[in-house]
Amino acid sequence: MEWRKSWAKNWDEVKFCSDRCRGSKVSDKDKQLETAILRLLAERGAGKTICPSEAARSVAGSEEREEWEPLMEAARAAARRLVSAGKIVITQHGNIVDGSTAKGPLRLRLR
Repeated sequence: MEWRKSWAKNWDEVKFCSDRCRGSKVSDKDKQLETAILRLLAERGAGKTICPSEAARSVAGSEEREEWEPLMEAARAAARRLVSAGKIVITQHGNIVDGSTAKGPLRLRLR
């Protein structure tokens, strides 16, 4: 979520960036992606990373790009939720980045 000047007086109370976000609920597929991310990271071991596409492939149950690619944005959103929960970090080129503003390939690592 990006900072907005209008939130300066009540930042601690801000939970959603927009009405659209407020109306979005975490679906079963979103929960499956979160679980897949944590499972894959646990299998990899401490200090190792995964790509969000690995979780998308796992949930899609297919290596066919047409099957898992539609899940990529949901996988990135699941990663951002896990960052907010303090469970993982998102990295780029080995550096921790903000997943909501980072562009390009991302890697996920246990905190």
